[in-house]
Amino acid sequence: MTAPGSGRQVSGRQGGGPGGRQNAKAAMSIDVEDWFQVENLKEVVARDTWDERDLRVERNTDRMLEIMSDHGVTGTCFILGWVAEKCPGLIKRIADAGHEIASHGYGHDLIYSLSHDEFREDIKRGMGIVQDITGAKINGYRAPSFSITDWAIDILAEAGITYDSSAFPTVAHDRYGKLSGMRAGVPIQEIRPGFHEVCVSVLKLGKKGVPWAGGGYFRLFPYPLFKRGVRRILSSGTPYVFYIHPWEIDPDQPRMSGLKRSHAFRHYNNLGRCDARYSALMGDFEWCTMRELLDDALERGGVMPLGEQAPQPA
Repeated sequence: MTAPGSGRQVSGRQGGGPGGRQNAKAAMSIDVEDWFQVENLKEVVARDTWDERDLRVERNTDRMLEIMSDHGVTGTCFILGWVAEKCPGLIKRIADAGHEIASHGYGHDLIYSLSHDEFREDIKRGMGIVQDITGAKINGYRAPSFSITDWAIDILAEAGITYDSSAFPTVAHDRYGKLSGMRAGVPIQEIRPGFHEVCVSVLKLGKKGVPWAGGGYFRLFPYPLFKRGVRRILSSGTPYVFYIHPWEIDPDQPRMSGLKRSHAFRHYNNLGRCDARYSALMGDFEWCTMRELLDDALERGGVMPLGEQAPQPA
């Protein structure tokens, strides 16, 4: 395989199905935010101290761009407007490398902590900064900490967003939001006319869905086990969505004291192993952008209206 525009030969992927073939598309996504902006550190990092913190998102994202370039991978970057404001050159490099530009809002506030007007302003501000830098039309959105709500969808549609990727089907979490009517086993649904939800991936184990999309789960499970789970999802013909944050490949980031034990574990677990794992993942599967994954599903008729049941195996 030749990496787009590079003339480099990229080693063949192992893929998801028999003989190394993937039976469905896999989308690569990065939530471009810095280490001090995450919910796990919110109890010890005050919002008004962000400007004083060690800004590490640029070097870490550049490293991820390098890894993707080495493997000929193009993905989607959900960019936080605050980061774009501080690092416009980084955002320009992301766009120039051919990655899809999407929105992560501006201030990384949980949606359900905002009023409707506050959320509307957050989206407008975040998208405006990124679009001014790149000139790219933004189609996609991901909520901070996946805190999506029903009422947010109409505001996103008003802003020109055509897809969201914030829902974790069948999985409960202390911060994740929820969309009414979503069906387990249906990864892409049309939840408003012309507006789609592209769910973050879970691995079905019986009637349960185990998070298998990246983030802390990618750092928690041994890589061979994680890879087998991804292959299982793809070989079933189900689209796969992976996500990661630039701070997750940075074991040298500041270590904050005073955290709850669970929050410290979620944030710092296996940071030192993630760079190598991410590079391996890039080479082990074929990747596309979120927009390409959605377009492929639409072409194949793999998108269902909200509320329809997924077809059951014979």
